[in-house]
Amino acid sequence: MRRCGGSRCVATPKGVNVLPPATPVPTRSPRPPAPGRRSDPGGLHAGAALRLEAVSFAYDGAPVLRDASVDVPPGELVGILGPNGSGKTTLLRLLCGLLRPAAGRVTLDGDDLAALPRSALARRMAVVPQETHAAFDYSVLEIVLMGRYPHLGPLETEGPADLDVARRALALTGAGHLERRPFPALSGGEKQRVVIAGALAQLWRPDERDDAGAPGALLLDEPTASLDLGAQLDVVSILRSLNRTWGVTMAVSTHDLDLAAGLCRRLVLLHEGRVLRSGPTGEVLNRETVRTLYGVDADVRWHAGAGRLTVVPTARRRAPGG
Repeated sequence: MRRCGGSRCVATPKGVNVLPPATPVPTRSPRPPAPGRRSDPGGLHAGAALRLEAVSFAYDGAPVLRDASVDVPPGELVGILGPNGSGKTTLLRLLCGLLRPAAGRVTLDGDDLAALPRSALARRMAVVPQETHAAFDYSVLEIVLMGRYPHLGPLETEGPADLDVARRALALTGAGHLERRPFPALSGGEKQRVVIAGALAQLWRPDERDDAGAPGALLLDEPTASLDLGAQLDVVSILRSLNRTWGVTMAVSTHDLDLAAGLCRRLVLLHEGRVLRSGPTGEVLNRETVRTLYGVDADVRWHAGAGRLTVVPTARRRAPGG
């Protein structure tokens, strides 16, 4: 759970659900840490293991996912691909516990998400939604501090260690110089850096005695949507670095085949609510699977200059839904 502007909110894969107003977040002269909390900011949690086991889900009786089994191994970067209506967003919402399956189960390191308290789950998993809107003109630093709420006790406010975590998270996304800027005044690329920093602050281990070994997972819904080319490359570089350097487990839902080909080591391909293929990117992403998913011909090949697999659509083979 996170708080947006002067209100509490829940970050979802499609956006932010704002709840009744609450007390604003202090950014100057913070109180000392509560008794028992260390000033040591600790570090990011290690990678988690996420799993869907034979999961089915329906909206108002209309099936969306059917018997879907998906593994997101610890420290892995997994892309979720599929056309509109294939179940990508629903799968992401199931992975983060916002939806409960009609059949099957979802686990985080073997723990059933349905049995985990929301505060405990929020310390082990963070979501970067497609869009984030602040209800008020809070600063960048205040937005990132919202990620620390799952680590605070009742009536407890952020202390020096939380401020340090927020600043270190901003530094990891290259947004440290923005900390005093109003969040609504930022560009799309700058906002995405800040939102990712907030998610990192949420996963940051508070101290060595408070669940320090608990793993963390980062779920992202269309992380480069509506960004210009330069901002897209920046976000990809940030995510790749966080995964490779810190070992943060990531699941990324995207429509961008070329992004997924270059960023993700493993892919899950969804087609009409079922898992068509899953596995290493180079094995499951090819001309045949692209044609099956999207009804288009594509040139899928290794680009020596870019040092990665690339996907270039070349022609429509059938009409959408055909």
